[in-house]
Amino acid sequence: MLGEFIFDEPPFKSCHSPTVAMTDVGLIVACFAGNFEGHSKTSIWTSARIDGRWTEPLMVANGKQKSGRPYACWNPVLYRNETGSILLFYKVGKSPSQWWGMLMSSSDQGVSWSEPTKLPRDVYGPTKNKPIRLMNGKLLCPASDEKYDWWKVYFDIMSDEGWRRIQAPNPRDYGVIQPTILRHSKDTLQALCRSENGCIVESWSYDDGITWEPLSGTELPNPNSGIDAVSLKVDKHLLVYNATNYGRSSLVVALSEDGKKWEDIVTLEDGGGEFSYPSVINSPDGLVHIVYTWNRSNIKYVMLDESDLSIQV
Repeated sequence: MLGEFIFDEPPFKSCHSPTVAMTDVGLIVACFAGNFEGHSKTSIWTSARIDGRWTEPLMVANGKQKSGRPYACWNPVLYRNETGSILLFYKVGKSPSQWWGMLMSSSDQGVSWSEPTKLPRDVYGPTKNKPIRLMNGKLLCPASDEKYDWWKVYFDIMSDEGWRRIQAPNPRDYGVIQPTILRHSKDTLQALCRSENGCIVESWSYDDGITWEPLSGTELPNPNSGIDAVSLKVDKHLLVYNATNYGRSSLVVALSEDGKKWEDIVTLEDGGGEFSYPSVINSPDGLVHIVYTWNRSNIKYVMLDESDLSIQV
C-alpha cells in the first residue's frame, strides 16, 4: 500500500471533497479549497500525478459571477470519457440547498479546461461521486437534493439528447444524499448512499438504472459522511467509508462479493481528526486509487493492488 499527501505547501487554508480520475499520463485530482467550506472565494483546484510526483496545485474554476459577486464552489466530480477527455462537474452557490451545477472539460489531460457552462435548472450532475456508463452508452449521474424538507436521491442521465431524470423511491424513513453506484451484472446496479439514519442506505436496479427499488438500510454504519465505491475486475466490490456511528476519524476499505455482506480489510485512518469524503477508482493495471480529505488541511492519496485484496473465509 502506498500513501502520500498531494500538497506539499497548499496555497489555501482548507480543502475538502476530493475526486480522482485516470489520464493518459497518470492521475488527476480535484477538490474545493479556500479559507473554509462555504467561503465565497472557495474555488476548484487540481493536481496531477505524473511519473510518481504531484504537480503544484492549480486553480481551474471559481464561483465569480458576471456581476463580480463571488460564490463558493463545492463538490467537484471528475470523469474520464471513453474518448480520453476529462469532464469536471462542480457546484456553485451559497450552500448545498442553493447551489447550481457547472461543467467543464479538458482534452489535454487536465492541462487546460473549456469555459464553464451552467447545467439546466435543478440539474447538478453527479453530486459527489463519479458517474457510470450505462449499457446503452449514456452516462448515469448519481445525484441528490438537499433543498426540501428531507434529503433525497435520484439519478440524472446525460446523453447527446440532453438530461433525463430517473426518480428513486425515497421513503421518508430515510434522509439520504450522495449515492455511489456499483455494477453487479449487465442489468443489475446497486446504489449506496450517505444517510442521516446512522447507516449506509441502499437501492437496487435490475434494468440498468431505469427503475430503482425503494431505499433500505444496510448493516454498515454511517455517521452522516460521504462514501464511495467501485466494482473491481476480480468480481468483487470495494467500498471506502467511515466505519463508525459518530465522527469521521475511522476510515476503512471494505470488500464484498455480492454487495450485501461486507468485510473491512484495510484501515486507512484510525485516530483523532477528520478523514472523510473518499473518492475511489480502479485502473486497467489492476490498481485501486483512493483520495480523501485529511483534517481539512490536505488531500491524501492511497494506492492498493487488487491482487492483494481478499475476503477472509
